[in-house]
Amino acid sequence: MLCRNWVKDDRIVLIGDAAHTAHFSIGSGTKLGLEDAISLADHLHNAPSVPAALKAYQSEREIDALRLQNAARNAMIWFENVPRYAQAFDLKQFNYSMLTRSQRVSHENLRLRDKTWLEGMEKHLASKAFEVPPEKPVPPMFLPFELGKLVLINRVVVSPMSMYSAKDGVPDDWHLVHYGSLAKGGAGLVFTEMTDVSPEGRITPGCTGIWNDAQEAAWKRISDFIHEHTEAKFALQLGHAGPKGATKEPWNWDPKILDEPLSSDEEWPLLSASDIPFDSHMQIPQEMTPDQMMEIKEQFVESTMRADRAGFDLLEFHAAHGYLISAFITPVLNQRNDEYGGSLENRLRYPLEVFKAMRAVWTESKPMSVRISAHDWMGEDGNTEEDGVLIAKAFIDAGADIVDVSSGQISHQAKPVTGRMFQTPLSDRIRNESEVATMAVGNIYEIDHVNSIVAAGRADLVCLARPHLADPNWTLRSAAEQAYSGEGVAEQHQYFLGYRQLEINHQRKVAMDSSN
Repeated sequence: MLCRNWVKDDRIVLIGDAAHTAHFSIGSGTKLGLEDAISLADHLHNAPSVPAALKAYQSEREIDALRLQNAARNAMIWFENVPRYAQAFDLKQFNYSMLTRSQRVSHENLRLRDKTWLEGMEKHLASKAFEVPPEKPVPPMFLPFELGKLVLINRVVVSPMSMYSAKDGVPDDWHLVHYGSLAKGGAGLVFTEMTDVSPEGRITPGCTGIWNDAQEAAWKRISDFIHEHTEAKFALQLGHAGPKGATKEPWNWDPKILDEPLSSDEEWPLLSASDIPFDSHMQIPQEMTPDQMMEIKEQFVESTMRADRAGFDLLEFHAAHGYLISAFITPVLNQRNDEYGGSLENRLRYPLEVFKAMRAVWTESKPMSVRISAHDWMGEDGNTEEDGVLIAKAFIDAGADIVDVSSGQISHQAKPVTGRMFQTPLSDRIRNESEVATMAVGNIYEIDHVNSIVAAGRADLVCLARPHLADPNWTLRSAAEQAYSGEGVAEQHQYFLGYRQLEINHQRKVAMDSSN
């Protein structure tokens, strides 16, 4: 519970449980009440007037209350589903999961509380991941992971990020440098941006594709570079924009308009599950006919064969975020009256048909993943978390090896409950309730986040997007900051001195901080 107004007539002020409550499982009531009182006193002392002080007090404390409530919600869900974790984990990982259930107590928090116990936990996880257990603790993010015959050196994934920088769908030297740099940065798996199966399947004119020979050859050049010069594996995310197509590149948008459409002389016709525009200012798509559904399925199949020849190690089917395949799955965008609309089973029919056709031509020894929106954040109008579990299971049954668990983005009206690692609980539920491999994604940006997610069994792989844009060497920097240089760290020999200097500087900083 969170009150809308904490102040009345500048004379009555609510603090503590009178203003907000959180589930008892994290013991936050007294803590929040005392912190409210301290904040209120500070603002009354420093603000120019009482009304200003009271307004500033609520503004500041409301945010902290929401954070605590989010943590309490996570803890509550954990306690309400203890059997899920008791069945999935051994005792040590079960204890770790319980201690970090709120996502506020992290890996390094546990190290401060009991270093010996945490290092024992790290060794325990490593003993299960390596044929020969290492003598020293291994940060969980650097444990290897096997997905069928695909072996990743660590659990860090560069998440798909649209660059909107191709010409006629062809990745060029810019993409070679971009993906090459990310692969050299140490992550175990690097994804391409959403790459489209046809010109009409693009989000923007700058999107990459893999529908012709030139594009296939260009991707193979990048794939060959990554395989020759790095230890990263390279994955292609294949998709079709559907009702979200024919828009300008984001840096060309009017700041007041999300997904601004192209002008009438630049746009192309859009297709979707139903003739429902993604937003009122966007083009109305045509409801796909059976012939068009067959044609696009064949495009996905042809692009899959091209991706295989281009040397990609993993193929991901983009079935999230309101793009074409997602538009069939969500009831917000699918209001068909035939066998492809109505129930979730019917709404999944076409996506599964396409996926199975792709699986049939993709090399059997190579894995496939599927990105899903596991929650539409649209209340009763959209898919819920429970639907997300069913969607994941359906794709696993159809041959997917791992589920990339995202959420939302099927409408600008969606109201996600955001925060750090806000989608990780969705991955947690799908992984441990359905016993399938998952990737977690969404506002994950710290070393501590990755280690905690992996060690707690909330996901098998952890996807980071923006941190890799800011620093392509994010994984190698993380290793240096943890003073770790063992298995799972893929240093480039040419940059050896830079990595050593980074590690030394970090150790000096830690020593100085501890002495102050």
